[in-house]
Parts: sequence; structure tokens; C-alpha cells
Amino acid sequence: MRLLVGILAIAALLLISAFAHGTTSGLEQDINAGTGEPPDLLMKLAGLTASIGVLLVPVAFAIERLIKRDGLRIADGVLAAVLAHGVTLATDLWVAKAAPESIQDALTQPSPGDISSLTDPVHGYLAPVIAYMTAVGMSRRPRWRVVLLVVLLLEAFTMLVSGNTTPFSIILTVLIGWSVAYGTLYAVGSPNVQPTGQTLLAGLRHVGFRPVSAAREESGDASDQDNRGRRYFVTLEDGPPLDVTVIDREQQAQGFFYRVWRRLTLRGITQRRSLQSLRQALEQEALLAYAAIAAGANAPKLIATSELGPDAVILVYEHTGGRSLDSLPDAALTDELLCDTWRQVKALQSRRIAHRRLAGDAILVDRSGTVILTDLRGGEIAAGDLVLRMDIAQLLTAFGLRVGAERAVATAVEVLGPDAVADCLPLLQPIALTRSTRGTLRKRARERAQRERDAVLEASRKAKAARAEGESAEEAESTEAKGAESKGPETGATETASAAAISTAATAEAPGDTDPAHADEPVSARADEPVSIRKADPIAARTADTAAARTTETVAARTADPAAPRKTEAIAARKSPRAEKQAEKQAIDEALEQAREEDLLTQIRHQVLLIRPTAPVEPAQLERIRPRTLISFIAGALGAYFLLSQLTHIDFGTIFGEAEWGWVAAAVAFSALSYFAAAMSLLGFVPERVPFLRAVSAQVAGSFVKIVAPAAVGGVALNTRFLQRSGVRSGLAVASVGASQLFGLGSHILLLLIFGYVTGTQKTPTLTPSRTVIAGLLTVAVLVLVVTAIPFLRKFVVTRVRSLFAGVVPRMLDVLQRPQKLLTGIGGMLLLTFLFVLCLDASVRAFANEEMGTLSLASVAVVFLAGNALGSAAPTPGGIGAVEATLTLGLITVGVPKDVAAPAVLLYRLLTLWLPVLPGWLFFNHLTRKGLL
Repeated sequence: MRLLVGILAIAALLLISAFAHGTTSGLEQDINAGTGEPPDLLMKLAGLTASIGVLLVPVAFAIERLIKRDGLRIADGVLAAVLAHGVTLATDLWVAKAAPESIQDALTQPSPGDISSLTDPVHGYLAPVIAYMTAVGMSRRPRWRVVLLVVLLLEAFTMLVSGNTTPFSIILTVLIGWSVAYGTLYAVGSPNVQPTGQTLLAGLRHVGFRPVSAAREESGDASDQDNRGRRYFVTLEDGPPLDVTVIDREQQAQGFFYRVWRRLTLRGITQRRSLQSLRQALEQEALLAYAAIAAGANAPKLIATSELGPDAVILVYEHTGGRSLDSLPDAALTDELLCDTWRQVKALQSRRIAHRRLAGDAILVDRSGTVILTDLRGGEIAAGDLVLRMDIAQLLTAFGLRVGAERAVATAVEVLGPDAVADCLPLLQPIALTRSTRGTLRKRARERAQRERDAVLEASRKAKAARAEGESAEEAESTEAKGAESKGPETGATETASAAAISTAATAEAPGDTDPAHADEPVSARADEPVSIRKADPIAARTADTAAARTTETVAARTADPAAPRKTEAIAARKSPRAEKQAEKQAIDEALEQAREEDLLTQIRHQVLLIRPTAPVEPAQLERIRPRTLISFIAGALGAYFLLSQLTHIDFGTIFGEAEWGWVAAAVAFSALSYFAAAMSLLGFVPERVPFLRAVSAQVAGSFVKIVAPAAVGGVALNTRFLQRSGVRSGLAVASVGASQLFGLGSHILLLLIFGYVTGTQKTPTLTPSRTVIAGLLTVAVLVLVVTAIPFLRKFVVTRVRSLFAGVVPRMLDVLQRPQKLLTGIGGMLLLTFLFVLCLDASVRAFANEEMGTLSLASVAVVFLAGNALGSAAPTPGGIGAVEATLTLGLITVGVPKDVAAPAVLLYRLLTLWLPVLPGWLFFNHLTRKGLL
């Protein structure tokens, strides 16, 4: 990571040097004016001292390391110095021969001794020294660090004042040395700073113990290892065993970015430094250990501390033994054990001590059943109310995951009281919990969602089975009705009604539930049985009711009007699929409602509200900045950057001076209508009812999304999210958008071939030359053969294609049952393409001149389709760069002059990409606030 930071810093420095020429030259003038003409004797003494120190200090440190048999560090430092020297030579050559003039001016200046020559851009001996210093780890030793820092600052000052360098040259030298050092360590590996077993035993002897052996205690949770330290069980020659915690520099660096993120995003919560020194970590853990015991809580007793060289420290505790709460079975978690844990927390909070990590592995139960709180390293003394309430919320959640919300809340109220437990409700949110607890909650949420999906699939299966049984029963009834009609209207009606009632009841009942004693009774006399049937299987009962109602209506219609049975059957046939669909959807919704479970945090809130109905439930605002806000800010910044970079190349004088405003207005109208066509193309593949104007708003919001994301990604994600928020289930929403994209791809290719054939693209070799097409087809054929021949690639492709069709094809079958929807989707796609073609054509005609010949609409369509295809494949937001180049080249190829094609493409992109950004942002925020995105 430090190597990446160094490279980015070098790139930023070069960019500033290239584009901020006035700033760099002004800084040099200010430094020269401020330093004036220093005394010559002082400058010579300072230069001599700095030169000797720069060479002497690294050599002295190398001798000291060799005496302590740490030659590996010195070897790494020497290698880094050699590489840094090579990088400085390459940089000097690049700046002198190939770098822009602005970078040369920022990194060099005329030499004081020879005005005709320039100073070195990078110092050939200072960068290797910095690389050596960083690679050998001198920066981690306070005395050596101070001495070398003073020497380097003196050297840089003397060279800067004497005019032998520039400020940017000094900064570049430091960055190169620093980056090369970390690059070397990354390539060859850094020395292991973890203390060995012999080092640990020697450190224990140093503080008065006589150890015999040390065994490492493995932790089950690696994610919190940086907060726990490495633990060892140490046996002694005389006396009880010890628990030893070792903290080294490598472990201190673990979790650095996570702690930085928590420190930046959490509001009003004290966080320890993102990267503590070993001394600070030692002092903090020792202080918390003493403070916890003084507060009356059961905590490991600290009896000694010591350093293990410059890279590790140890903390020696009395051995406690026992097992962690996570390792205990659920049956062992009695109410007395939970109450004892709450009493330890209460003792800590009575002295304003926060644990900050009350997870199951931090709670130890010894052989006598006594609860001991461990892992106090991340705690705080003199903690605020917010942090103390976070401890209660964390332990409530940890207990709830093991014994349920009811017991967790009951034991907490018994020890802490209802008020203290109620006050923690605003802190009962995932951001306030530990990382391991959040991970467990996410796992539970995934399992809960899977159970809900299984319930929905089972309900859908039952509904389809019941529908099939109902259809078979209807066919039997229809056959009997036709036979009854031949006997006469009245007799046939009576027999048909009786048969329908009996068939409906038989269909609704479960096998084996029919009572033979009541087989001859009429249906009306058995009114109590359908209620029980409905409770046992609501899907089958609802399907039976629908079939019985249809049969009764048909029989009544035939009785009233014997001459119109076919008309009644036609009406019933039209209503039948819709009624069955509604019944199936209602059954699925009921099954989903029955399978839906509350998450653990909600269960805990409900339990607390049963005790304190007036407890505050509004979540506290803990996040200073949310990830979504940060992403929106970054996306907005990227959009603004791309917008400004595009607008700087537009000649507004040409656009406003030569444009024909009638065609410009037409292009604006075509661009505006394209959002309605986009909504049609989406909703045509969604069988569910979604408001049309709301879908149009979502398409306008997509104008903002596609400017900050690749064209093939942003729109798909936004449409999927919109459909989910509109009530379409997640899987169906993804399938609908996938079907729309699949049809769009097919129509795009088909239209490109049709318009290419119409316009005679064989005469425009730049677009689709015949040889290129043949070569492309052969290439595709070879790739297909390669994929099918290699098992790994074949399995990969088959899996992806199968997953695509598994979701899209069933959705397309649903859409095909509604021709009106399918026509809406396909018509919307064709209309969308046609409107974009008209917009581009109007943009071209707005700048047309006498030199431009006749331009057919088919030619413009080919150019648009080719540009749109490349824009969708380009990784840049909105296809920026690729679309402009392709459209301009395509228009020139079909006969549009260059001075017409360039402004026409800029106007087209302005209307379809840049101008809709602001309304797209407004609609995006509006839909987000309404919960529709």
C-alpha cells in the first residue's frame, strides 16, 4: 500500500509540475527572495556537515546491525539503494530528453557554477540514502531517526539555498527513495519481526521468571486478531503457569484501513489511533487491566511487562484457564451465567470504563463458573455515555445470537435495570457492533432470506399443482355438462351443478380426509368442512372456490338462457387465467408473509419495548458519512470532471452562430421523447403493473447514473433497483432487465445489418468492409472451437449461459402470454433507436452547408448503431471518447464534411448525455427520497 501511495504521489507531483507552471515558478522565486544571499562560510560549514552526516550515519547504523547479527536488513537496504540510484539515473535522462518543458522548469534550474548547464532533477546520492534508511527500518528507531532526519533536512536546506536544486526536485527525490525502498521490500519480503520462542523465553527471564516451555494459543477469529495479540501458555519451573500476550509491529499494522475508516465515518465516538506505537499499545492495555480490577470486575491480573527488542512487547498475566463463551454449548448458557456477565459489565460501567469488544470470545468462563472479561486492549477509561451504551447494545446482540432476544433482554434488565437497557435502543444498529457480530448477523440474514425464497417456491409449486387439478376437474365437468345438455335443460343443469359441487369439494380436500358417512349429503349440508380444508391448504381451497364459482355461474347462465352456453364459456375462459394468476399471487404473498421472520435487532427492540413502551427507538446518527453518500460524492466529482473536460473542447461560438435553430429544436424534442420510449422498452418486459410516468422518471435519473458508470452497467443496475422498489421480486426484476437487454442486443444487431445492407455499406470500407467481416466471422469460429475444446472454458461458458437463460427464458415465456406487453417492449426499443437516429440526423442538418451532399437517414442510422455499440463496450462513463470518435469518423465516412460532423456530434452528445445530467440528478435524488431507488 505504501508503494502505491508513493507512486501516486510521484504522479501527482509530475502533474502539478506540468500544469501548474505558474505555481512552481512562483514558489522558486519566493524561496530565492526569502533566503537572499547567505554567508559563504555558514553555507560551507553546513554543506560539509550534511555531506559527512549523509554518508556516516547509514554506515554507523549498518555496523550496529551487523554486530547484532541482523545482516538481512542491511542486505535489503543496500539492494534498495542500488535500485534507487538506477531509478534516479533513468529519471534524469527522461527529464533531460523527453519530459515536457514545464516539468523541466519545475525540476531543474541553471546551475550556479555554470549558467549554461542545469541542475540534476533528482539527486543521485540523496535518493539512495533515503531508500536505504527506509528499507533497513531506521525510521522505527527514535534516536537514529532523529539524527538522520536532521542530516537530511540540513542537506536539503543547503542545496536549496545555494541554488543547486528546486523544491519539487527535493520532494521528487524523497518520494523516489521512499517508493523504491517499499518496492524492494515488497519484492524480496520484509524481515520477520515476530519474536521467536527463544526470544520470548529470554524476555520472561529478563523480568524474573524461569520459564520451561511456551505454547501458542490459536484464536478462532482471525478478523479480530489485531485486537487480541498473540497469546502463549507458559509453564514455569516453580509456580503456576502464565498467560503471555505478545504484540509486535506487524500485528499493529493489521486492520489499519478498517480503523481509519471507522475513525472517519463514526460520529462522536472516541477511537484509538489508527496506528499506535508499541509503547502506546503496552501502556493502554496495562492501564485497562489495572482499572478493570480496581473497578471490581473479574479481569486477568497483569503481573509484568517487558520489551522483546525494538519490534515487540509482552504482557504477562496470571493464568485464568477456562473456556470462551463462544466455545460453550447453548445448554451451558444458563441465566445465572448471563447475569454474572452483566454484573461484570455493570462494574466496569460504574467507573466509566468501556470494553468496546464484548463479543463471545472476549468473555471467559473458568472452571468454577466465574465470568472473566478479557481483551481489554481496545477499551477506554473515562468513557462517554454513548460508548457505554454501545457496550450494552453489543452484549445484548451477542447474547441474543446464542440464547434469543427474550432471555438476553430479561437478564440485562435483571442486573442493569430497565432504564439502562432502554437507553441503549438508539445504539442497537449494525454500525455500532463489532465486526464479527456484524458478520454473524449478515449470515443470519442470508439464511432467513433463503428460507423465505424456499417458502415462495413451495407456494408457487402448490399453486401450479392445484391449478392443474382444477383444470382437469373443469374438463370432466365440461364433458358431463355436454352430456347433460342432450337430456334437457333442467335435468342437465341440476346434474351439472351437483357434479361441480362434488368435484370441487374433492379437489379441495386432502387425500384420505373424505368422510364416507357424509358422502351422500349435499354440499350445502357440509359447510364446516371447507373451513378446515382452507386452513390445511389455502392454495388448493382458493383454487377450488374459483372453479366452483365458475361452474355455478356457467350452470346458472345455461339455465337462464339455454341458447347461449358457448358465449358464457367464452367469457369464463377469458376470466379464468386472470383469476388463477391473482389467486396464485395471493397465495404466494401469504406464504411469504408466514415465512417472513424478524431480524434479531428488531426482536430485541420489541422485547425492550414490552418493558419500557416509552423507550427511544429512533436510531442514533452514528455515521459521519455514509458509504452511499461517499459514492455519490465521488460519482458527482467524476461526472463534473468529465463534463468540464468535454465542454472545454466545444466551440460555443460556432454552435450558436451557425446552427439552424429549427433543427436544434427538433433534436431537443427527439432527445426528450427518447425517455418515454426507454420506459416503454423496459415495462414491456415486466408483466407486473408499474406506473409509466414513474418509469419515465427512472429513465431520466439514469442520465445521471450513466455519466458516472460505464454505459452497460449503470442503466442495468438502476432499472433493476427501480423494479425491485416498485414491488417486483428481485429475481424477476433481474430477469426482466436481462430480457430487455437481450432483446435490445438482438434488435441492435438486426437493425445494423438491415441498414448496412440498405445503404450499401460495401462501399464504405471504414465501417464494415467485407474482408473484415469475413475475418471477424472466422475469428469467432476459432474462438468457439477453442472454448468447446477446453473443458474449463466450456464449463465456464455453459454455466454463465445456463444462468442467463434460467432467469430470462421463463420471464420471456410470461411476457409472451401477454402480446400487448411484448409489442410495447419491442415497439419501445425500435422507437428509442429511431428517436436517437432522428436526433443525430437533426444535429447534422443543424450545421449543414453547401459542401454536404445528400445524406440518407439509413446512413445516419448505421453510424449511430456503430457508435452506440462501441459506447456500450467502452469502460468509460457514458462511452465518453469512444462514442464521439466513432460518430465523427462515421459521419465523415458517409460524406459529411469534417467541419459539420464535429459540431454535430458535440451537439448530439450535449443533448443526449450532458444536458440531462442536472435533471437526472434531481430525479435521482427525488426517487431516492421517495424510496423508489
